[in-house]
Amino acid sequence: MLNRRLLLLASVSALLTAGSARADAADTAQALVEKLSRELVGVVNGPGSATDKQAALEKLIDRDVDIPTVARFCLGRFWRTATPDQLKAYGDLFRAVLVKNITSKVGEYQGVTMTVGKAQAREEDVLVGSVVTRPNNAPNRVDWVVSAASGAPRIIDVVAEGTSLRLTQRSDYSAFLVRNSNDVQALIDAMRRQASQPG
Repeated sequence: MLNRRLLLLASVSALLTAGSARADAADTAQALVEKLSRELVGVVNGPGSATDKQAALEKLIDRDVDIPTVARFCLGRFWRTATPDQLKAYGDLFRAVLVKNITSKVGEYQGVTMTVGKAQAREEDVLVGSVVTRPNNAPNRVDWVVSAASGAPRIIDVVAEGTSLRLTQRSDYSAFLVRNSNDVQALIDAMRRQASQPG
């Protein structure tokens, strides 16, 4: 009887501890997204040249996005077949293309506002909701997926109106590789051309 009571107490304690940890993770993720959203809006709507704004956005991306984790996810099963040199080149180019795609559109978001909503703790990450509004555009729902798997809480995906950006990128890379005989080098070469094109 005593053993059953101890087991029950241990189970309840474990559940409470897990619940507390999930609540802490949700609070931390929400604070991260709230801080990032304020800074993003401040950069986009603030003074300075386009070049200055792009540099500021690049710093925010490097600070709050887990680029290596996202890059590995997007390459999918082909990560295991790439050589170490290819993985290094792919990782560098993935960051370059990501930063370019985001910062090159800074002028399109002038007047943007962002309202951060609730955070929902899931098994392996936290989903933080937000609404992004641009002048003369309908509000868009944007969910930020935050994970602390790499150590500190960082963003690993953005889900815009129900569409996961990393899943879309992974699908695009996979389709490209299938069309090119599963040759990771072909993808790297294409990414290098994309990164070198004018913004």
